[in-house]
Amino acid sequence: MEQPRILIVDDEQDLCTLIQRALEKEGFKEIRTAHTLKEGFDVFETFHPHLAILDVMLPDGEGYQLCQQMRAHSNIPILFLSAKSEEVDKLLGLAIGGDDYITKPFSPKEVAFRVKAQLRRVSMMEAPMPETTTIGPFQMNEDETEVYVNGERLELTAKEVGLLACFLRNPNRILSKETLFTQVWGESFFGSDNTVMVHIRRLREKIEPNPSAPTYIKTVKGLGYRLTV
Repeated sequence: MEQPRILIVDDEQDLCTLIQRALEKEGFKEIRTAHTLKEGFDVFETFHPHLAILDVMLPDGEGYQLCQQMRAHSNIPILFLSAKSEEVDKLLGLAIGGDDYITKPFSPKEVAFRVKAQLRRVSMMEAPMPETTTIGPFQMNEDETEVYVNGERLELTAKEVGLLACFLRNPNRILSKETLFTQVWGESFFGSDNTVMVHIRRLREKIEPNPSAPTYIKTVKGLGYRLTV
């Protein structure tokens, strides 16, 4: 894999520097910073990052807007930084396409570790479709980084791939929200059911013929979800 390119967009120059240094200590060298929404998107278009870290509050807009602009062109992992700790703010960030949400104050080292976790889930190299396991209409490659439906690669975020991989490893079995969160996020559950619900809804929008009446990922009331194939 080529050296990952990382974009940091935050209006606090000192914070950008701290995060950049923490990333460099973890071996990342291709890093660019920007301090406004417009500058961030300009760098995004020319730098073509593999991952973006966005502050929610920018001088000329919100990181949410920048995320939406990026999502129109790319499915790279996007991490939000914010002083807002309310659950509704986190859910909004996830609902519009973010993959992680980190509340200030935080340790730059924590950001670096979360970046590494996101990039581990994403294969950025163009390659022929690898050996796959077929479950119903879905095919999953051997290292569980890509999912296909009827031979066509699905455009999923890292968390969506992780969720679908869990379901494909356990077809026709009920998986609780706690099980899904622990396996995909790698953290203790602590009532993060809304996070799982948001990502399940986004996943359904990409794989279901009618997301409002799902054919594949069905809700089992009071228990969790089941992939029906």
